[in-house]
Amino acid sequence: MANIKSAIKRVKTAEKRRVANVQRKSAMRSAIKAVETFAAEGNKDQAVLTFATASKKIDKAAAKGLIHSNKAGRDKSRLAKLVNAL
Repeated sequence: MANIKSAIKRVKTAEKRRVANVQRKSAMRSAIKAVETFAAEGNKDQAVLTFATASKKIDKAAAKGLIHSNKAGRDKSRLAKLVNAL
């Protein structure tokens, strides 16, 4: 364990950020899976609604640095193609 006061604080803040990042990334993945599920069922209305929220979560994750901007664009494009095909 760290002895220096600033190092102790960095350990605490790093843990808080890690937990927040895990939650954000998990919420993003869940939103993506929800869109894919509705698309697989052929439920276009729900797929469109969940695509909007998934898109927002993907953008937020990219802005926070959780995922690369190229991955965000790729995920949104893939989901949009899926929803538009319905």
